[in-house]
Amino acid sequence: MTEGLRAGAAARIGLLGGSFNPPHLAHLALAHAALQALRLDEVWWLPAGQPWQKAGSALEAAGHRAAMVRLLIQGEPRFRLDERELRRPGPTYTVDTVRACRAQHPAASFFLILGQDQYGRLDTWHEWQALVAEVTLAVAARGGQQPMPPPALAGHPHRLEVLPLPDMPVSSTALREALLREDEVSPMVGPAVAGYIARHHLYRGLTPT
Repeated sequence: MTEGLRAGAAARIGLLGGSFNPPHLAHLALAHAALQALRLDEVWWLPAGQPWQKAGSALEAAGHRAAMVRLLIQGEPRFRLDERELRRPGPTYTVDTVRACRAQHPAASFFLILGQDQYGRLDTWHEWQALVAEVTLAVAARGGQQPMPPPALAGHPHRLEVLPLPDMPVSSTALREALLREDEVSPMVGPAVAGYIARHHLYRGLTPT
């Protein structure tokens, strides 16, 4: 959780959300890049409860996804698992999470950590104008490419930090496909997460989405 920071601390906090279905090493690389490039005090990992833009997708149970994130981030004390979105009923909206974080730490600077795919469709997010007013967007630049906003966001004031990130051909969809084939996935998720998936027989018989 988030007990490490005092409520009034003027901290620099990265917010990394997603389904994490399952979490993988590209997520970890992105979090490390943000931690170092932005001089963050902490990165909060926020597994989504019911992502409204992925309605109908097959998600493993919240407890399993949280446990896998916990295993992935172990060993880095500045990474924290935050389960507030898993506990919230109804659709998960990032702007609601940011408002809750801001209420908890009003003096903090928040950085919303995104990949290019998320940044490129940010104008479809719920109350996106209010969201970008609350945070600095920290967007991964893969292979030296400059992140490209959608037209609506390009014409709207927002704070942007570009995170250098090497190309990593890993995605949760590719991972689920590999698991359906019973391929070895340790190179994509690390041994701890791979072992958890195997022990709990996760992603068996699911249609990749």
